[in-house]
Amino acid sequence: MTSLHVSCSSGRNAGPPIVLLHGFGSDHRAWRDVRPFLDRDRQVLAFDLPGHGQSLGRSQSGNAGIAAKAILQSLTDLDIETAHLAGHSMGGAAAALIALMAPERVRSLTLLAPGGFGPEVNHRLLRRFAAASDEAEIALLLEQFFGWQNPLPAGLAAELAEMRRVDGQLAALEGIVETLFDGDVQKILPVEKLAAGPFPVKVVWGTQDRVLPTRQAHKLPGRIAVHIFEYAGHMLPYEIPGDVAHLIAENAR
Repeated sequence: MTSLHVSCSSGRNAGPPIVLLHGFGSDHRAWRDVRPFLDRDRQVLAFDLPGHGQSLGRSQSGNAGIAAKAILQSLTDLDIETAHLAGHSMGGAAAALIALMAPERVRSLTLLAPGGFGPEVNHRLLRRFAAASDEAEIALLLEQFFGWQNPLPAGLAAELAEMRRVDGQLAALEGIVETLFDGDVQKILPVEKLAAGPFPVKVVWGTQDRVLPTRQAHKLPGRIAVHIFEYAGHMLPYEIPGDVAHLIAENAR
């Protein structure tokens, strides 16, 4: 058993599993379009981060560091010694922190528009998103997370509104979002140390990201492989699921 909720695929037992960590304000369902490409070859585990979805109330909620510790403990509870990690946004920051805390347990790291790679962050949008409960308001805010030519997936705003109707969920998100910032800027990860780890690192970004600017992927240490996609915004698991799955699988090989 694990304190965090996890959705597991049976998959083939072809080595260490792939662990997927969603972004702020979402849950494991964010990976629904990515997983079919991965489930065929490996076991895939998609967690709900602390304070999100079905993990709400099951563990301490807080910043990406708290999430990283909770994921590490959950992997230990599941008798998983090593894994390939993929994380989006806040989940990307959590995945990076896991790699820094326990590099011997990480086989590869695929980070999608990850938090912590630069000070710039659209804190106003994220704070409004954290506080939104009405489906129509969530939909208007979510449109800013996507590239201009990529429509909001049908039912996504309703899904998130339903999640936020759970007692305590909205308060948890409003608390968590403040842990992501130092005032109005973003807390920074030690990227050079991450690049020196004993695992391959890929960073993926969209040119139309209005949450975390694409330039945070520029001039990274040479050992980090950078993949930039035109017309994609911040929501890469929804916008380019096939490409995301390909890069995760490539790293996992």
